[in-house]
Amino acid sequence: MKKALCIILLYSLFGLNLLGDNLQNDTLKLNIATAIDIARRQSPDVLVARHSFRSSYWNYCYYKANYKPALSFSSLPYYNNQINIVTMEDGTSEYITQKQLRTDANLSVTQNIPWTGGTISVNTSLQRLDILGDSKRHTYKSNPVSVTIQQSIFGYNSLKWDKKIEPLRFEEAKKSYIETLELVSVNTITKFFNLARAQSNLQIAKLNFANADTLYTFAKGRYNIGTITENEMLQLEINKLTEESNMSNAQLEVDDYTEALRTYLGITDEIMIETDITHQIPDLVINIEDALSKAINNSSDIVNMERRKRESDSNVAYARSQNGLKADIYAQLGLTQTNENISRAYRDPQSYQYIELGIKIPILDWGRGKGRISVAKSNRDMVYTQVEQDRTNFELNINKLVKQFNLQANLVKVAVKTDYTASRRNDVARKLYILGRSTILDMNAAIAEQNSARRNYVNALYNYWQLYYTIRSITLFDFDKKIQLTEDYNALIK
Repeated sequence: MKKALCIILLYSLFGLNLLGDNLQNDTLKLNIATAIDIARRQSPDVLVARHSFRSSYWNYCYYKANYKPALSFSSLPYYNNQINIVTMEDGTSEYITQKQLRTDANLSVTQNIPWTGGTISVNTSLQRLDILGDSKRHTYKSNPVSVTIQQSIFGYNSLKWDKKIEPLRFEEAKKSYIETLELVSVNTITKFFNLARAQSNLQIAKLNFANADTLYTFAKGRYNIGTITENEMLQLEINKLTEESNMSNAQLEVDDYTEALRTYLGITDEIMIETDITHQIPDLVINIEDALSKAINNSSDIVNMERRKRESDSNVAYARSQNGLKADIYAQLGLTQTNENISRAYRDPQSYQYIELGIKIPILDWGRGKGRISVAKSNRDMVYTQVEQDRTNFELNINKLVKQFNLQANLVKVAVKTDYTASRRNDVARKLYILGRSTILDMNAAIAEQNSARRNYVNALYNYWQLYYTIRSITLFDFDKKIQLTEDYNALIK
């Protein structure tokens, strides 16, 4: 019971009511809703999705920070003690021993300019130069305020394009996280019904083996009094051995699928899982137009398509910026003063200006620039074509899934009736055979029909829930509760 207590504690931490009926004698009873709830909390896929979303969130924060002012402090002190060539007042040069120490401090506020892609900064700095050696002296140089502008003309404005692309990338990440949760539900349903199917097969195999053993025992008595042939008795013995083999194979299958479901749900204890499936499904019909509208508004695939188009436009703009005239401007203006006294270094500052212009004009590049632009345009046109095709396929897929789902509810009802009828027919066929009023072939046919009906019933339920959660993952909408699917994104980044 130690394992049972550990499991109770584990799931109580996640707010799951698994006490009482859910956990008995190291066996966890699960229905579809409970299995999905556990998987959405601690499945490995969910944990990976959380880390992926956090990464996208911090990338988005980095993008937004590029549009805000940055305050920084810098200092580059140096000590120089060596013989250097120094230009004298008469224009000649001499080797002179220099021994000096320079210390400085610089405080600056920098702001990127999103409209132009340039940078403007406001700085204040102070330097001290110490001449060491025989003639010790020091001097201060102040820059109370200076303004620096850096601007590329005809260049690629990454800030402009980031503003068009990065919000889409983050929106795509948010929608993808919710979609991942829904796909976790789909995967959970697959593993849940794999186990349910295996347990159903084991239950069928045990029942068939019990019936085959009973019939074989009964047939031996009838054979001894000569009411059945030896061939019929041997057939019943073969049936018994076959069902015994089926029972062993079914048990092995149950063990494998139990381990697969336990692992996916993040359960590390060696407990058995008992699946609880029911034919009670929501009375739900999804309107195709409504589903398509919600998918277009909510799906990350639509955001992804738009992002790909903008990225291709950005690549064309970058290719164009690398061709033709390019110019860069660096301008600095401010106030400065120098003095041996630090307070006087700030008195009566003088204005200064510094402007630098860099120009680059390609004269002969043998068509490389034009080719780069043509490739970027061709890739852009290809992306636009692919996006249109993806959009068409997306809408067709929604249409197909919704139609299949709306038909599946009726298939579940038919499967329930067929399962019930086949079970009754099997009981009747077995009783008739015991009474000697039917053949072994009729009884075997009834058994096969019952087995097939039970498997079809489980498969019908599986298809219903898989289709439902697949549609939810695309539309990000709960059609049963009529609510939009969303998450507390702030809680994910803590």
